Amino acid sequence: MNQAYYALVTLQAFFSDRFDGRKDRGATAVEYGLMVGLIALAIILAVTFLGGSLEGLFDEASEAIGGTARPEGE
Repeated sequence: MNQAYYALVTLQAFFSDRFDGRKDRGATAVEYGLMVGLIALAIILAVTFLGGSLEGLFDEASEAIGGTARPEGE
């Protein structure tokens, strides 16, 4: 999870440095679209790569506190 956070912070720093020197200092719709797309991509990748391990972690935590894991077949 820290890697995703660091990637987003790095991306924000890159865009911040990139656009600080501009005279208009305003981001256009294209630039906002690129940022939203990259953030969405980062979220999709994080969910894809961490989904299985997070599922197992929550199942283990649920069983450790006396809860029941998801029923078989789900």
